[in-house]
Amino acid sequence: MAARGARGAREVPAHIMGPRIILLLTTLALLLLGFVMVYSTSSVIALSTGDPAEVNPMADMVGQVKYAAVGIVLAIILWKFIPYTLWKSNAVWIVWGVAFVLLLATAFMGVGEDEWGASRWLAVGGASLQPSEFAKIALVLVAARLFSDFRDGQLTVSTFFVLIFLLVLAPVLLVLVQQSDLGTAMICVVGIVAVMWLGEVPTRVIVVVLLAVVALGLVGIFGSEYRRARLMVFLNPWNDGEGGYGTGYQLIHSLYAISGGGLFGVGLGNSHEKFLYLTQSDTDFIFAIIAEELGLVGALAVIVLFLLFLYAGMRVARSAPDGFGTMIAGGLTIMIAFQAFLNIAMVIGWFPVVGKPLPFISSGGSSLIASLMMVGLILSVSQGSNVSEVYERRRADLRVVRAEPAEPRSGSSRARSNRR
Repeated sequence: MAARGARGAREVPAHIMGPRIILLLTTLALLLLGFVMVYSTSSVIALSTGDPAEVNPMADMVGQVKYAAVGIVLAIILWKFIPYTLWKSNAVWIVWGVAFVLLLATAFMGVGEDEWGASRWLAVGGASLQPSEFAKIALVLVAARLFSDFRDGQLTVSTFFVLIFLLVLAPVLLVLVQQSDLGTAMICVVGIVAVMWLGEVPTRVIVVVLLAVVALGLVGIFGSEYRRARLMVFLNPWNDGEGGYGTGYQLIHSLYAISGGGLFGVGLGNSHEKFLYLTQSDTDFIFAIIAEELGLVGALAVIVLFLLFLYAGMRVARSAPDGFGTMIAGGLTIMIAFQAFLNIAMVIGWFPVVGKPLPFISSGGSSLIASLMMVGLILSVSQGSNVSEVYERRRADLRVVRAEPAEPRSGSSRARSNRR
């Protein structure tokens, strides 16, 4: 039994198991921090909206735990029971089709919930669903499939570019134009460019794509009045036409929260800005409350966790058995990390407010479930790497014919040979 245990331990090499453990631990740490901070912020919001005797201050935190449970179950299914190679089959078109239909329903059928000038949600029973969060996953899978097919010679150049436009860029434009969601569009583009980079697309092609994306982004910003206003507020939030009490109010109070935290924070639960001064303190601006309550140390810990997540995910991508797995794992990892640092940059005033949550931490079911599903897909690639390693090792063990070094002939043999 000891030998069998040792054999089982050797089944998963360290260069595969190590990144997998780091990925799991960082995700778990971010989830637990999210539960604590969602309770810290949402309890105040809940108590302010009704009779304290009738309101449950833990309602949002309990809901977050339920969403996490759903996401964890889906992640385990994707990790343990669905090989990532399935997405190289026609199943990927089903995923894309469902995501695109949901985007169309949100944009055109009038079932979205309008908030902050955009329609981004679908009412599903008593809950709200944000389809663009799940469309991000579908776009990375489809992009990886198309680039993989193109590299294998299954698509001509013209067919490849037509499919890229119809299946990848068109949904992104739909999110940008119809849903007015610049943040999600940026995250999708970064994921697609990451797939191109990991798929070894020539650098000049990536540069052309990036220039085109920047041009579209500038058109999207300056072609919309409220986006132009957001840009001006970003440059100087106090000069919003109302002395900092208009559109700059949110960013100003985010900076108040961060500066008030100091080095070690004011203490968990003791934030001042979450008492309805900083709006959306449990969602888009939760990082500001982390910095206020846990200080610079807590904020840096969150940044380190996301850097470790990025490191582990890219190690998984590097160990993938094929280019398709590399593109999936790397693209999804970069997408999550980019969203995290986009949110942080927005909160600290380094980027205009685009309304994207902090992955694993911010309150919100769609974002949390989608992020955990991405983790499941990354681990699925890691699982495939493990199977590939085991297969290669067993195949090597079956090699019974080995080259043996030639033995020198004895002196008598050489003498007999010379006499002949």
